[in-house]
Amino acid sequence: MAEPALHLTAEIATQPDDWARVLSRLPEALQVLPRHGETVAVVGCGTSFYMAQAYAALREAAGHGLTEAHAASEYPTTRSFDRVVAISRSGTTTEVIDLLERLRGAGQRTTAIVATEGTPVPRLATEALLLPEVDERSVVQTRFATTTLALLRAGLGEDLQAAIADARAVLAEPEEQALADLSDIGQVTFVGRGWTVGLANEAALKLRESAQFWTESYPAMEYRHGPISIATAGRATWAFGEVPEGLADEVRATGAHFEHRDIDPLADLVRLHRLCLVLARRAGVDPDQPRHLSRSIILT
Repeated sequence: MAEPALHLTAEIATQPDDWARVLSRLPEALQVLPRHGETVAVVGCGTSFYMAQAYAALREAAGHGLTEAHAASEYPTTRSFDRVVAISRSGTTTEVIDLLERLRGAGQRTTAIVATEGTPVPRLATEALLLPEVDERSVVQTRFATTTLALLRAGLGEDLQAAIADARAVLAEPEEQALADLSDIGQVTFVGRGWTVGLANEAALKLRESAQFWTESYPAMEYRHGPISIATAGRATWAFGEVPEGLADEVRATGAHFEHRDIDPLADLVRLHRLCLVLARRAGVDPDQPRHLSRSIILT
């Protein structure tokens, strides 16, 4: 069945091409991104926070320096960092603005990564990287977040060509092949390890936002410590990246479906985006305008 004319549909479809194009901006980005050896905190809200989690884990694991991720509202003001990186699609999120104002007063060096030009967040930061080419009209974030993470991964020296190829292949698959065993499920738990814990958190948020769907997310090794108790027939556990030994068999023994593909985890997140459209259609909801949400959370 063809998707309705949604902004989200179009924005999901451009992702691998967006990643390929943004790589041409890597020399510019490296001028404002953390240097090797710097201690760094990465902050954001919602989806941006989960991209911060993924980047922080990747950067530290690659030996570039101590890197932490924090929700902007929970930034540890007692700690000191060489640089704070703030991710915000809208550039107007209240918690990020409040934090940058405090950090500016303290003389902290900051870098903002923002889609929307002329907004407070890049003005408050010491340095800014603007990505208006991947801004979005849907409330639900997809291409800004994944393109930001693709660029950050490239900044750590990763080759993104396999990820781009995997994402293009995911988008080219027929729906019944890309989402086999998933379109009729009633619940999904996402798991990850290392940097893909952030992707698992983001995947769960995407389905909740776009389709009002019951999801949970955990580090994969924590899944056995309680969460597996909800696994049963008609539900699924979806793993991003490395799968702990024995976990797939344990999930299947509950009657639940175990979902995993040996592709770049960021490309697998694009496959999850396709599931968001399917389940939103099934639920009869508009994923461009999720209930109770707006494009930017501005507190008064």
